[in-house]
Amino acid sequence: MHYIGIDIGSTAAKVYVQGEETAWRFSMPTGWSSRETARLIEQRLRGEGIDVADKTHVRVASTGYGRQAVEYADDVITEITCHGRGGSRLAGGDCTVIDVGGQDTKIICMENGAVADFLMNDKCAAGTGKFIEVMANRLNVELDELFSLASTGTVLSISSLCTVFAESEVINLIGAGNRREDIAAGIVDSVAAKVAGMCAKRTVVQRVILTGGLAQNDFFVETLGRKIQRTILRHPDARYAGAIGAMLTAQRRGEQGG
Repeated sequence: MHYIGIDIGSTAAKVYVQGEETAWRFSMPTGWSSRETARLIEQRLRGEGIDVADKTHVRVASTGYGRQAVEYADDVITEITCHGRGGSRLAGGDCTVIDVGGQDTKIICMENGAVADFLMNDKCAAGTGKFIEVMANRLNVELDELFSLASTGTVLSISSLCTVFAESEVINLIGAGNRREDIAAGIVDSVAAKVAGMCAKRTVVQRVILTGGLAQNDFFVETLGRKIQRTILRHPDARYAGAIGAMLTAQRRGEQGG
């Protein structure tokens, strides 16, 4: 039996496959069409000998921005549930899951394997990966280079809560002759501050795990940890938390015969 979790985000699609004895995962850019991405995922799975049409031996659950596009999914699950379950599995129990995604940021409090509380920023790009991407483009650098620059800079204040206005602030800072390293430090600090502000609206337990695309970025993890005054757990599969949570749901429902 294979249980498969597919998390199609706005930037990247993540897939986690649990077999009877082994587990593996892969990712790919989402591109312009979630439906096309879902087809590419199906082709990749078939190439690995997994036929998603074989409902006797395969169960698929989808989540994320493009979850409805996975036409062969047996279960379609909300992001909050999947990221919570996946993050809790990776953290080893009750925890607060902080997911900084491309289009939104989620703070999820997990207790006894279930979502006890959550807060989601999905109305504004500030405090998300998209904000950093926009600012990196303005500085004419790649994302990794932006964080590298930020690690050697001194924070310059970027106070706007709107991405458009914040970009104008960055343009003014560039025009005033400020160092790129200092502007980059201000950008990262701004995102971390907005995420920390969300955390302040919820009870953050001692065990905290960061998921999403920024989970493997040392500088961002350290910056956010200082803001929320917690040591943030790291896990090599953290960016796959949503897919893992979807897989766990597929497994649970499959074993229950649902």
